[in-house]
Amino acid sequence: MVPHSGPASALPHEFGAGRSNGVDERSAYGTLHVVATPIGNLGDITLRAVKVLGSVRLVAAEDTRHTGRLLAHLGIRVPLLSFHEHNRAGRIPRILEALAHGDVALVTDAGTPAVSDPGPDLVAAARAAGYTVVAVPGASAVAASLMVAGITSDVAHFLGFLPRRASERRRVLAVAATWPGALVFFEAPHRIAEALKDASEVLGNREVSVCNDLTKRHERVWHAPLEEVVAEFRSDVPRGEFTVVVAPGSAGSREAGATPMPDPTSLVTRYEALVVTLGDRKKAIRQLAQETGQPRKEIYAVIVSQAREDTSL
Repeated sequence: MVPHSGPASALPHEFGAGRSNGVDERSAYGTLHVVATPIGNLGDITLRAVKVLGSVRLVAAEDTRHTGRLLAHLGIRVPLLSFHEHNRAGRIPRILEALAHGDVALVTDAGTPAVSDPGPDLVAAARAAGYTVVAVPGASAVAASLMVAGITSDVAHFLGFLPRRASERRRVLAVAATWPGALVFFEAPHRIAEALKDASEVLGNREVSVCNDLTKRHERVWHAPLEEVVAEFRSDVPRGEFTVVVAPGSAGSREAGATPMPDPTSLVTRYEALVVTLGDRKKAIRQLAQETGQPRKEIYAVIVSQAREDTSL
């Protein structure tokens, strides 16, 4: 399939090309298509995605080599432009210029763009410049992981990639521990063991599904209490990306005193930040109690104890 050289306005209306949002006359010249691509199995590409990718003037891709292989598999020849975390500032003006002459597709290496990547910056810039932005949905690691997790929850909170620093990671998990519903996050192979260990200590021994390379030939899913999965990952850490689905805590576990107390270091770090923000130590303690589900007296005791240990060093 070889794209034509003009704008994608000749695409059938049901595929979303050439529509105007009434914001600016420029929207008639180009549409930014945010296109989901397979997360592993190339057979998961949608018919609509194939039509759009084969009709745009330019594809902005996280890794042009990776996307180039996908397009070659589909028989599509179209110019590619790299767009990622480290070059987005310089690339956005070039993509907006391309939109002035026709349609552009935004893709990521796998799955849905503008989720845990710089895509939102481009979407916001295109919309601000008066161009139409449309979604071309498809494969999603988050949705696929929820499908196979077998975890019952009407609510799921997506955390993206957890922070790299252990203290920040524990702080995020401590806040999330108070939320009703399941938790979903991404993690890289070299950090998955430590992330699961932190999740076990902060969230308690909840059920968890750890999904690795879903839809690929060697996909794997571990489903067990967190403590068991932590033990498994001490010795065996597969390659590939991970999506983790953690079951909700019980209703009682979100009440004061029922959730595990966050580790002292991350608790003190969060306390100090709240003191600066709120300007009052008592208000900081009260806010920490709300975030962690712990009694204020116990939080105060941990902070005082940690301060004494730091002083004695």
